[in-house]
Amino acid sequence: MNVNAAATVGVGRRWVIKCVTPLVVAGTMLACSSGPEKPKPAELSTNVALVNARLAWSARLGSVNFPLDIAVNSRSNVLSITAAGSDGVVASFDASNGRELWRSNIGAAIAAGVGSDGVLASVITNANEIVTMEGGRVLWRQKLNASSYTAPLVAGGRVFVLSSDRSVTAFDGQSGRKLWSQKRTNEALVLRQSGVLLAVDDTLVVGLSGRLVGMNPLDGSVRWETPLATARGTNDVERLVDLVGRVSREGSVVCARSFRVSVGCVNADRGTLLWTKPASGSEGVHGDERAVFGVESDGRVIAWNRINGERLWSTERLQYRSLTAPVVVGRSVAIGDSTGLVHLLSRKDGSPLTRLSTDGSAVATTPILAGNTLVVVTRNGGIYGFLPE
Repeated sequence: MNVNAAATVGVGRRWVIKCVTPLVVAGTMLACSSGPEKPKPAELSTNVALVNARLAWSARLGSVNFPLDIAVNSRSNVLSITAAGSDGVVASFDASNGRELWRSNIGAAIAAGVGSDGVLASVITNANEIVTMEGGRVLWRQKLNASSYTAPLVAGGRVFVLSSDRSVTAFDGQSGRKLWSQKRTNEALVLRQSGVLLAVDDTLVVGLSGRLVGMNPLDGSVRWETPLATARGTNDVERLVDLVGRVSREGSVVCARSFRVSVGCVNADRGTLLWTKPASGSEGVHGDERAVFGVESDGRVIAWNRINGERLWSTERLQYRSLTAPVVVGRSVAIGDSTGLVHLLSRKDGSPLTRLSTDGSAVATTPILAGNTLVVVTRNGGIYGFLPE
């Protein structure tokens, strides 16, 4: 491969031009040049405020410059969210009022996280360590063989890690003892953003390149694998088809996005492909029983029919605003942008319902719904709990 080739690769939601070289590990790329001038973001119309939403609480963490996942859990009648900053601070909050439950500094910069089951919380450091805590107290650390940009999955007393070398590893949640590890043939490049790793009943579902793979969580053996996209193009950059988080799960049906290639749905009980459609986005998807929602790289927001993949609607109102993946909130779809705004669009037709303001820095990760609270984290480390209609 040509060492001077350039690849456009997503880091969180930011686009940068990266140098590609076979002399570094997969996923590690060096900035080499600035890209062409970006199109101007779409102008926003006056906020129509057709739904009511108010700020219920706010909190602070350090800045967030990695693919953060916000963990939502319920324990002892408290619905909590757990988040982290790049500087190593991990904290848990009561989702209803923002009360801090615990805060810890793991003493190392964070590259991926947070995964939690409500008892244990795990993150990945820039030094390729997985660190697992209980109530803010570090239980154990383990060195990984490769970097990881996906939040660990904590489930069934185990901690699962998807690494950039496309290996999947399981650890005992209390001791950190490695239980098993499975690895696919390594490819030249990997996206530096969150991948797909979730539990569907008793199956561990993982995104490996352009495939959803169902694994036995007890030993890592493969139960099924289903392609959502096929590598194409003439070089390693053009052949990137990694599946990106987040996903939309309804029952046993999991819908996911292949990086800039497609969106599709798979029955995770049987590993059968239900449908796949061309799509050019780089962020994950969300949905409900009727539709799957996603954003394209140019900022178009699209709804696909969950049953057959046919397009239900599309809107260009948020073009070129560097959008997060969407999340369904009541009759709305919530999407963050690079100016710290959160846009609530109608699930029915994509029309604007209202928009919410944060601190003016980019929304760092997909907003999440914790009970009745819409939680938003910004690049500057602001955490905001909104109560929408």
